Amino acid sequence: MTKFNALLKAVLIMSILVVTGGCATSSAVRTQYDFGPLPSAISNPRSGARALPAVSLAEVVAPAGLDNTMMLYRLAYANDLQLRPYANSRWTMSPSQLFSQRLKARFGQAGGTVVSVSDGAINIPVLRIEMDDFSQTFDSASHSVVQITLRAAIFNGRLLQGQKMFSRSAVAQTADAAGGARAFSTASDALIDDLMDWLAGLSPNKSRQ
Repeated sequence: MTKFNALLKAVLIMSILVVTGGCATSSAVRTQYDFGPLPSAISNPRSGARALPAVSLAEVVAPAGLDNTMMLYRLAYANDLQLRPYANSRWTMSPSQLFSQRLKARFGQAGGTVVSVSDGAINIPVLRIEMDDFSQTFDSASHSVVQITLRAAIFNGRLLQGQKMFSRSAVAQTADAAGGARAFSTASDALIDDLMDWLAGLSPNKSRQ
């Protein structure tokens, strides 16, 4: 009986180690998302449009709650005051960094020139962006909408050349992090189109809103 009890105890210990090890491994596995490749359907997105000005992009500013890689959502039908993180899904970088990266890529795709303020370029207008909202909200268990809202201002030296608020939303095709990520990509591209049209329409010698 002693040998049998010892053998049984050993088997139980091994079983526990296997189970807990498996749980630790599965909990550590996370899926990472970004905005994906540039929209290939737009081969020449600004054909016939006014030329984009060269701009120096300052760091996109976002609320402290967005200064991380968590993917957050809100259940409006349960508690619209509570933000919840997806357990095993993360952004590859913070939303403000993702948007800044996308803006630079789309600007280049459209034939424009954008550099970072840290590059120290002179005689180039500075574009400053503050991100006010970057959220996925579920109005039911199977339906959600993402929303991106930001304020943009462009300066020539100390002169405010223009400022405007932009907002775009998109419906998530699936009720999960993957659906949210794709919707955020769609909303970001649409908002960047609006931003580029606005910048192209600004007079370099006249401040406007």
